[in-house]
Amino acid sequence: MREKIRHFLRVDTGNNQQIMIKQRLDYFGNAAKNRIWYRGDSQELSDLYSQLDVLNTVFWKATNTKGMEIRKIHTGLPKLIVKSLTNIIIGDYNGVEIEQPTLNDIWEDISKENKIDKILKQCIKDILIVGDGAFKISFDKSISEKTPIIEFISGENVDFIYKRGRITEVVFTTEYFHNQKMYIFKEHYGYGYIKYELLNENSKKLPLNFIPQTSWIKGEGVSFEKTVLLAIPVIFGDSEQYPGRGESIFDGKTDSFDALDEAWSQWMDALRAGRTKQYIPDCLIPRNPDTGEIIKPNAFDNRYIAVGNDMSQSGNGNKIYTEQSAIPHDSYLSTYVTALDLCLQGIISPSTLGIDVKKLDNAEAQREKEKTTLYTRGNIIELLNEIIPEIVISTVCGYQVWNKQKIEKPTGITVKFGEYANPSFESQIETISKGKTSGIMSIEASIDELYGDSKDNDWKEKEVARIKAEQGIATVEETSVVDDMELTLTGD
Repeated sequence: MREKIRHFLRVDTGNNQQIMIKQRLDYFGNAAKNRIWYRGDSQELSDLYSQLDVLNTVFWKATNTKGMEIRKIHTGLPKLIVKSLTNIIIGDYNGVEIEQPTLNDIWEDISKENKIDKILKQCIKDILIVGDGAFKISFDKSISEKTPIIEFISGENVDFIYKRGRITEVVFTTEYFHNQKMYIFKEHYGYGYIKYELLNENSKKLPLNFIPQTSWIKGEGVSFEKTVLLAIPVIFGDSEQYPGRGESIFDGKTDSFDALDEAWSQWMDALRAGRTKQYIPDCLIPRNPDTGEIIKPNAFDNRYIAVGNDMSQSGNGNKIYTEQSAIPHDSYLSTYVTALDLCLQGIISPSTLGIDVKKLDNAEAQREKEKTTLYTRGNIIELLNEIIPEIVISTVCGYQVWNKQKIEKPTGITVKFGEYANPSFESQIETISKGKTSGIMSIEASIDELYGDSKDNDWKEKEVARIKAEQGIATVEETSVVDDMELTLTGD
């Protein structure tokens, strides 16, 4: 029996089949597409998709049949998502502290002159749209004599050089136009060096003084301490399509945005097509009082249908009739909400955007609906907690190199962020009061939990002292056994 079963069951191994998939866009083309979605102009979206190699069934790619035109409307949701997340994160940013007082003062001056909050806001916006970018630290005496200049360059103009999985060089690309020709200026930022390169459209290397925009550069680069890198890469997530690059929050969502725009455009087109229709007899049609010609109706606001006159003797049938189409609002609303949910899934909560999902929800339920926003916010803040200290170190070290000082790297860098969607002050007091009265929390712990990062440590200590004074709690220094014996012998 075993022999029969063994000879009966034969398994052939599968053939090695090669699967070829054509990638329509490279990283820079995809970044440009995401940038157009963020800009939110319907005409630009139509121009973009008319040039992309995508199926004609895509809403923004499809063309209207002559005489059956439909208005294509963009909802502006991608821009709203990015702006909301950016404002949430930058609104919670409370600055940086460095242990060394001297270096902390240097960083305060640098951040104030560069308006670091504004630069970080631009950084967050760009990494959400494009996926990555890099901070560039440079010096220009025409702008500032001693202070380094901090810029954030979006991923469209940045390239990363990897070696054994680590970034060893950041290349910043700038396009210049001179005499109606384009030139590409590249700045290679590596550990201990900056190298400059000017290329023409055919990638031929040219001298830096070939065009006036780069003629101010003397030499082909500069060198300094090899442990210092004056460029800080910022990569949000890991792209599956483009290894070594970041992933935009729009990646994998553009089809959903396209479907949402289609649902909204069809709904608005149905409202326009379903307007009240008037049937007007020929004798009642509006005419030009001077020539007697029929006034042509406006296709937008004055459409009607002409019918024949009532030829009976009485002529009582010459009346204007109106008809109102029944528009299935519930079906359109259901389609729109479903498409909207697909756009927001995994990125941001509807309540964050001000979408009223349910008016009767209490505060706890609303916070539960903010969880998706909290996850996305947490990922970005985790990235910033890694990047901002590197910016501080590179900027301060660059300042020391520029001013010919001894390099001293900052240590003990603390990046402070506030809380988002935290419970109301009243509910916090109620919860903390229960812990305090049950004896599981001290006054110090309750004050720290109640105010968090909104108050500094000095204020919290003073508040604890005020509460203890009001409650009649005296602070007495602890004494040793020797002190007690001395007090007994002296009779005090």
